[in-house]
Amino acid sequence: MESFDVAIVGGGPAGSSCAAFCALAGLRTLVLEREKFPREKVCGDCLNPSCWPVLERLGLQQPVRNLPHSKLDSVEFIAIDGHKVVVDLPTGDDCELSVKRSLFDDLLLKRARELDAHVREGTTVTALANSEDWKIETAIGERFSARTLIGADGRNSTVARLCNLLPRPARERVALQAHIPLPRDFGRRVVLQFLPEGYSGQAPVNETELNLCLVGTPPTISKLRQWAERHFDISAHQPWRTITPLTRLPVPCAHENLLFIGDSARVVEPFTGEGIYYALRSGELAADAITKINRRKDRLSALREFSRACTEMYRGRLWINRLARAAVLSPRLASFLIQAAQVQPLFRSLTRRIVMPNS
Repeated sequence: MESFDVAIVGGGPAGSSCAAFCALAGLRTLVLEREKFPREKVCGDCLNPSCWPVLERLGLQQPVRNLPHSKLDSVEFIAIDGHKVVVDLPTGDDCELSVKRSLFDDLLLKRARELDAHVREGTTVTALANSEDWKIETAIGERFSARTLIGADGRNSTVARLCNLLPRPARERVALQAHIPLPRDFGRRVVLQFLPEGYSGQAPVNETELNLCLVGTPPTISKLRQWAERHFDISAHQPWRTITPLTRLPVPCAHENLLFIGDSARVVEPFTGEGIYYALRSGELAADAITKINRRKDRLSALREFSRACTEMYRGRLWINRLARAAVLSPRLASFLIQAAQVQPLFRSLTRRIVMPNS
């Protein structure tokens, strides 16, 4: 049985960033990822400018910019009646950028591997036991041990489920996502468009493709697909990726020798541009806490610092997730907010707060 300082279940942005920072700190690090990379992921594919400082500390700013991508100049909130609020996004080195998750996630996981993290792809965790260390078993009978375990395996976290910590999901909404041909003259913008049945998120990811997202309730999602087929002139046979739930209660991020990061800890809207930042930053914060503990800093103190930092990371930034949920459950109310002239400066102020680097 191989032993590690830290084992991370999930190799997405949260798990890969945590693994890279742990490896940089000299910790013996294991990543267990059930998929084979590269793979696509249901997501809005947007990197907020908040991501750049974390990517710089990983040595990945330029490699990310070298990937096929699109620079985004503005975000448009469109009400049901067509009324718009347009917010300009930062330019220059602090720009918002969109890039396919298949490319971005693969780059991050390779970086963790370059820094000597042990990465096992195509590996499903099936059993966990916690005594002094964690004992981990996989579907093919491999066994590992680790002093600390990290759940970085998404909104339907296997780690949380096996530890009886996964909250009951609210399956009130369903999301669909596809990459389709980029419409002519679409421009360099992100669109959050409210519709009678829910909402649509749209963003170009390169010179030829558009990330198209639809979010509705189970009874309305077929109408949203029909709207998309008409609006974007796509085939009824267009393949879509799907995800649910889009809402559940948070899992406490810090336990004695178990931490949760990214969507494993707190589920956010997949198409609002925030999730990748939360993943990257929470992975870095977890690595910092684990490093302190391994260097004999008081465990409880390090875990309290990690919990406080995670709380602060979300503070004042979750409003757009609430708005997106309202767009599905009460779409006309959400549209009214966009139409109300007095709240338009608030949209601009809160959007800038979300996208501006702050760590």
